[in-house]
Amino acid sequence: MHKEKPHRYQFASDNYAGICPEALDAMAAANTGFACSYGDDPWTARACTLLRDFFETECEVFFVFNGTAANSLSLASLCHSYHSIVCHETSHVETDECGAVEFFSNGTKVLLVPGDNGKVDLDAVEHTVRRRSDIHYPKPKALSIAQATEVGTLYSVDELREVGARAKHLSLKLHMDGARFANAVAALGVPPGELTWKAGVDVLCFGGTKNGMAVGEAVIFFNRGLAAEFDYRCKQAGQLASKMRFLAAPWIGMLESGAWLTRAAHANACAARLEAGLRQVDGIRIMFPRQANSVFVEAAPSILGGLRKRGWHFYTFIGSGGARFMCSWETSDEDVEALLTDFRELAATTP
Repeated sequence: MHKEKPHRYQFASDNYAGICPEALDAMAAANTGFACSYGDDPWTARACTLLRDFFETECEVFFVFNGTAANSLSLASLCHSYHSIVCHETSHVETDECGAVEFFSNGTKVLLVPGDNGKVDLDAVEHTVRRRSDIHYPKPKALSIAQATEVGTLYSVDELREVGARAKHLSLKLHMDGARFANAVAALGVPPGELTWKAGVDVLCFGGTKNGMAVGEAVIFFNRGLAAEFDYRCKQAGQLASKMRFLAAPWIGMLESGAWLTRAAHANACAARLEAGLRQVDGIRIMFPRQANSVFVEAAPSILGGLRKRGWHFYTFIGSGGARFMCSWETSDEDVEALLTDFRELAATTP
């Protein structure tokens, strides 16, 4: 009988990983002398320039501390309080942000639609928008999608273009939750602009934390008119960093070195190895196509309970049930093999 082992956090979340060297070194390099506060510094200016080059377009860039602020404040900028936001029923902005979207928009309603593999069903979106047009209904104003989705799947370029076209047809602004946008770009192998503004995305919340930074997300308005007074929203919400250079500098390190892509590609590759191994284990079912850096599985309670007794931490409340195993920039081949070994051993003893 196995004794309980020390906690093993390698697959609980990419938030559990530390700071990758490129981000940490960039923060250290910015930690020299005095600099103007609240973003009026050379590091913030440089990071904004790099992001405009990255997307190959002029865009308005803002840095906030976390993804909840990025999503809720950007969505609030698209809507008035009497509007509504359409999103997938498993969307992070619906299930995991404690009503922040509604709070920061002064009550904008979130309307949910279904869709296979975490992606919105566009006919359901249209039905939600068209089903009522009277003054008693919260007028749909924005469509929010995630890339990668909450269940680790990806919208292809063609799918995104279709989403963008439908949003425009329905007079909806298009928001993209890109907490794992780097993983999506690494997996799809196309320029970032193809997945965003060229497909009709108005605003992207580009995740830095899950890609290896200590803290910090970039809110990028491709539709620059929508960014009017967004700095005031950030200030009011406690998201205007006084020492902004330390939010901006890691973006310089990640973008100039290319680490944003190599680190994301590594996480994706680890997830691919984990998925391949799990497909060889009896009694394990892969729930969704593995397209980025997460693997969702169904397994007997005895297997999942056994993993926890052996010290593994993982989530079972995300997506549509099952257990999620998330890889990060810091996940190693040895971590993957250790988890697979425990899966095999526990499955072999499960009736």
